[in-house]
Amino acid sequence: MIGVFDSGLGGLTVLRKLAERFPDISFCYLGDHANVPYGNRPSDMIVELTRRGVEALFLRGARLALLGCNTATAVAARRLQQNWLPGAGWAGHNVVGIVAPTVEAATQTPWAVTTPQYPQKFNSDLVAVFGTTRTITSGVYREEIRKRCPRVEVIQQICAHLAGAIEDEASREELNGLVREGVLALIEQTRGALPHRAILGCTHFPLVEDLFRAHLPPSTRILSQPEIVADSLEDYLSRHPHYLGGFHPQPRNLTMLTTGDAAEISARAAVFWPEAPPFEHVAIEARVV
Repeated sequence: MIGVFDSGLGGLTVLRKLAERFPDISFCYLGDHANVPYGNRPSDMIVELTRRGVEALFLRGARLALLGCNTATAVAARRLQQNWLPGAGWAGHNVVGIVAPTVEAATQTPWAVTTPQYPQKFNSDLVAVFGTTRTITSGVYREEIRKRCPRVEVIQQICAHLAGAIEDEASREELNGLVREGVLALIEQTRGALPHRAILGCTHFPLVEDLFRAHLPPSTRILSQPEIVADSLEDYLSRHPHYLGGFHPQPRNLTMLTTGDAAEISARAAVFWPEAPPFEHVAIEARVV
């Protein structure tokens, strides 16, 4: 079983694609809706909340936990991988995020390669990043892209209200206006230069990818995370099959957990995945080691 953790519901766009791609693998999704949103919380609190969520997934039997949230990945993934996992008693387990595969897709460079390589060190493309306030202000996409492609220009645009409007089932007209506003603001930053690629750096945004497509230039390639993450996980599991723990094809089980109100979250989840199984409430406690 593979665990997917998110602070809220956006990660369902990733889980939905994973469920389509891997019909024989069981997934457990945990949304920390009791503490959402993470974006306005201190970094140390985001790390601790994410750690507790990942540990809850491990306790449920997952050996691999995917952070299906850009904020949790940007703030917590590296600290959990480097500072927590080695001494936490979870040998044979791992935490991965959604920033790394997105950066790989944007730079055409493996995540492990952190110095410029030919030909990418001569790449001078313009890459746009649309995201929430916390993801954009973290600077993670700009930093990681420019490690690998130092000549690439990365232009970031905060779409502060778009994720909330998607969850609130705003009208298409309102959503279209928010997307148009974000794209126009980004083009203003570039002084009219057209981006070669655009990263939708929030897992809510795939639900309005068609609106981004309508407002971005036809030549701009849109990088949407669900497909990118599914491709990356397929490659990762081919190289690290032990994270499936002796996997053999079997009826798939999808477990949906929330720290919030299960009935309310189940109803809201239909915006992201109409066929999603109902959520169950779970209380997350710190494990005593």
